[in-house]
Amino acid sequence: MKITLKKVKKYFPIRSGVFLQVSGWVRALEEIDLEIRENETIGVVGESGCGKTTLGRIIAKILQPTSGKIEFNETDISKKLSKEIEREFRRNVQMIFQDPFNSLDPRMTIIDIIREPVRAHGIFTSKREEERYIYELLEKVGLHKDHSVRYPHEFSGGQRQRIAIARAISLKPKLIICDEPTSALDVSVQSQIINLLQQLREEYKMSYLFISHNLDVVYHMSDRLIVMYLGNVVESGNSLEVFNNPLHPYTRALMTSTPSWDPATKNFSKIKVYGEPPSPVNPPKGCPFSTRCPVKIEGCEIEKPILTGTEDHKVACFLSEV
Repeated sequence: MKITLKKVKKYFPIRSGVFLQVSGWVRALEEIDLEIRENETIGVVGESGCGKTTLGRIIAKILQPTSGKIEFNETDISKKLSKEIEREFRRNVQMIFQDPFNSLDPRMTIIDIIREPVRAHGIFTSKREEERYIYELLEKVGLHKDHSVRYPHEFSGGQRQRIAIARAISLKPKLIICDEPTSALDVSVQSQIINLLQQLREEYKMSYLFISHNLDVVYHMSDRLIVMYLGNVVESGNSLEVFNNPLHPYTRALMTSTPSWDPATKNFSKIKVYGEPPSPVNPPKGCPFSTRCPVKIEGCEIEKPILTGTEDHKVACFLSEV
């Protein structure tokens, strides 16, 4: 399985007035190029509002791109899909949402929540086989089959996220998009969920698009890394290479601001930034980071740098050379 994004943009309209006419656009994503290959984890990091969740929802086809092209196994899925391609895509691409309190239907029992995608794709013809499979999934994520008759409100946040994971892996997908799956959980529970996701990846040979604020988690989970700022990819490449040698000032600022980060790996000059990111409604003309960058040069406010470099390490910055 391979998913490829080519110059994908996503703009959300701003409507105002009595007739709700479009008065502007929120530029959530700007010309994103990305390739997701089999059995790899891609980490996506950046501040809140940088477009991480929008990227995940575009790939999961919860949202449609404004422009650009998305390919699934070399088939263009940017527009409306045929039933056959839609079925194959939905079976192979699943998503784990950030909030385990809202991502589960409160009116459904746990067995019904997990059963829904299994039945939709006609995995089993026998109800007994179906129930046995669901019980196995529950045990795999650390729950008991007796939990299957309960409702989501009877579980803790960590248990609800385990249920969401069981639902996501029920179809044995090739890609799971993890939208900050541990951010709403306690630290001790976070480590349990991360270990579970790693075990499932090894067992099912899945790929992850792992969206997170937590750089420590991304460091241990990801094979490749994408750093986003104001809807743009400002740095990408091999995870270890980017973490050990961050080239973009924004990436270095993110690494610097992580107190739990291993000081031995911080062999780069530290950078501190102040203020808030610009509005995605009216982004800067040149480099998106130019309004906060402490090392910017004159050209940064005029021309937007292009993401360049090798496959192992790319950066969009006039001051950096790969």
